[in-house]
Amino acid sequence: MERLRWIQIGFVASLLFCGCNKFQHKKPDPKKGVVTGIVFCADTGKPARFATVALTSSPKADEKNEDGEALPATEITVTDIEGRFRMEAVEPGRYYAFATQEGYLDPALGVDPDKMRSLGSDRERHLYSIEAWKDHLTEVSVATRRTSEVSLEIERAAEIAGTVTFDDGSPAIGMRFEAFRKTEKKGWVPVGLPLMDTWTLRAQSDGHGRYSITNLQAGEYKVCALMPTETEAGAPRVCLGGVFRTKDAKTVKVASGETAGGVDLEIPVAGLHTVSGSVTALFDGHPVQHGTVRLLNADDREKARETELDDDGSFTFEYVPKDNYVLVVTGARDEPKDAAVRPYADKEIPLAVVNDLEGISLSLSTPAAPRAQAQPQ
Repeated sequence: MERLRWIQIGFVASLLFCGCNKFQHKKPDPKKGVVTGIVFCADTGKPARFATVALTSSPKADEKNEDGEALPATEITVTDIEGRFRMEAVEPGRYYAFATQEGYLDPALGVDPDKMRSLGSDRERHLYSIEAWKDHLTEVSVATRRTSEVSLEIERAAEIAGTVTFDDGSPAIGMRFEAFRKTEKKGWVPVGLPLMDTWTLRAQSDGHGRYSITNLQAGEYKVCALMPTETEAGAPRVCLGGVFRTKDAKTVKVASGETAGGVDLEIPVAGLHTVSGSVTALFDGHPVQHGTVRLLNADDREKARETELDDDGSFTFEYVPKDNYVLVVTGARDEPKDAAVRPYADKEIPLAVVNDLEGISLSLSTPAAPRAQAQPQ
C-alpha cells in the first residue's frame, strides 16, 4: 500500500503510517527479546482479526537524532484469526505498542500535518506524534531472552459518507477527497499526511459516485471533492455546500463509532475555466524549466491551486472557477548539466478569471547581486 512509501523515516513512519499489511517474519534470536499479545475491538469485545500491530521505540530523555543517522528500530506485524500476534528478535528496549484496522482510529489522521512540517527533525516529529496519540499507546519493555506480553485495544472510529455527482445528475467517478477537522482553538487543520506526492486520503468515489472517509476522530469536519489529476496540489476542489473554497464550506459533525451519511457533493460541469501560460527568462527569452506556479485567492492569498513548470516552461490550471486571483511563480531556476544553477526572482501578477485565460506570459529576471558590506575604517 502507498502508506509504506514513507517508511524510510523510521519511527515516525511506524507511528503514523503503519496501516499497511506488509511485514516480515523473523527467526528467534537469543540475543534479543520476543513480544506477544492480543488485540481486541473496544466496541465488540471481540478479537481484532488481521489488524496491524506496531512497536515504535520510546525516546530517551537525553536521546539525540541528527538527520542522516540511523533511526531507532520499529517492528510491524499482523494479528491472526484469534487476534493474537508474535514478534521475534526484537531489540531490547522500551517501546510504544498500538494497533490499527480499517474502521478504527488511525494515528495518521489524528495529527496536525502543518505542525509536523514545521518541526525540524525526525526526533521532534516522533515526540510530537507520541504526545498527540499518547492516549492510544501502550508501553512495552523488551529484554534479552524474555517474552513480553501486551494486550491492545482499538476504538471504533467515526466515518463520513455520501455521494458525489455532477450537476447534470451523473455520478462523479474516481473523485479524491480532502477533509479538515475543527480544533479546540476553533481553527481548521487538514486530515492526514500526503506521502511522496500521493493523495492524503485513500477515499475515492466508486462507480456510482459513492464515497466513505473512514478511521476519523470524533469532531466537526469540512469535506471537499478533488477532481483526479496528477497531484493533489493541482487538483480542482468543490466543497460541501457547492462552494470552491474551504473557508466557505458547510460542516458536518460526527461522533465516535458513528457514520455521518448523506454528506453529498455536487460538481458543476459549466462555469469552470482554463488558465495557462509560460515562464521565460527576461534576458534571452528561453523557457525556464523548473519552478512552482500557484494560484492564490486575491482577497486573502489562500492557495487555490499549485503546479510545477513543464520542461518547456509552460503551466496549466484546469477547471478554475470565476474569481480574482494572484498568479505567483516561485523557486524558478535553470539547472544546466555542466554549469551552476541559475535562480530567478519570484514574480506575481493579478488575474481576473471570467473566461479561459490562455497564453499568459511571465518573464523572470535574475535576482540582484547582494550589496557588498562596507568595510570598517
